[in-house]
Amino acid sequence: MKTVNNNSKLLLFFKMQLEDGTEVESNFNETPMEFEIGNGSLTFGMEDALIGKSKGDKVCVDLSPELAFGMPDENNIHPIPIEDFPADMPPEENQVIAFDGPDDSEIMGTIIGIADNEVEVDFSHPLAGRVITFTAEIVDIL
Repeated sequence: MKTVNNNSKLLLFFKMQLEDGTEVESNFNETPMEFEIGNGSLTFGMEDALIGKSKGDKVCVDLSPELAFGMPDENNIHPIPIEDFPADMPPEENQVIAFDGPDDSEIMGTIIGIADNEVEVDFSHPLAGRVITFTAEIVDIL
């Protein structure tokens, strides 16, 4: 029987939840998504949970921040003038916003503080520092 290895392409149903059970993302009620082991679309911990599994297998693991999205990095915290935010969208703490990045890409940032005329934005992954429960069902190994 075919099993998931370091070069596998998979069709998966998956769900990510926070420690309190809040669902971050899920496709269990949608079409399975295609993922490739080793291309960065899944975290190391997610990939590790899938390695050696077969079509039809289900996994559910709690991933430490180091195996999920890493820890917040203080070098990713940057001040942004409050006037750079649209008047119809005033910044709020804990708000996650897509900012323009290089080459027309989007970079997600979390507002962690607002003081005077400055907004402090953390550009670490929004789930950095969080324990993630990863649940997956392998629909097929391509």
